This record gives sequence, C-alpha cells and structure tokens, in this order.
Amino acid sequence: MLTIRMQRTGRKGLANFRVVVQDSRFSPSSGRVVAQLGHYNPHTKETVIDTEKATQYLANGAQPSPKVAKLLSDQKVKLPKWVAIP
Repeated sequence: MLTIRMQRTGRKGLANFRVVVQDSRFSPSSGRVVAQLGHYNPHTKETVIDTEKATQYLANGAQPSPKVAKLLSDQKVKLPKWVAIP
C-alpha cells in the first residue's frame, strides 16, 4: 500500500522535509520513493506541494500521514471521506 509521508532532510537542528509517496513497508529514510510531491520547511512554514499529483495518488488509494493530511487540507486539496484530519 502506498502512503504519502514526510522524509526528513537537512542538517542537525535545521530540518526540512520532502513530501513523498512511498510503499508503507519501507522506512522514510530508505530512499525508495515512488514520487516526490513537494517540500515543507517548518522554520518558515513554507509549503510547496503539487496538488494535481497529490489528488491523483489519493484517488488511487494512497493514505496520507496525519501531518501530511493537515498540510494537504491547508493547500485546499480535497481529501477523501476516509482520511481523518487531526
């Protein structure tokens, strides 16, 4: 099953995150990524996500993590009914 999750990048104390589509059996740091949807910088609150790709993967059954679901809803992406927004 595919999940949409965040993959940590950046140096110690200055994290940045990639928003990636990945098989749920692998850890986020494994590097096995199906697609990269965008990035999130928690220090400046900058979020860049390809909403068309995200909508396509959600329609095909990819499950977003709770933090990614919140980021997608902030970007005005229509989430399926089964996705719980924290």
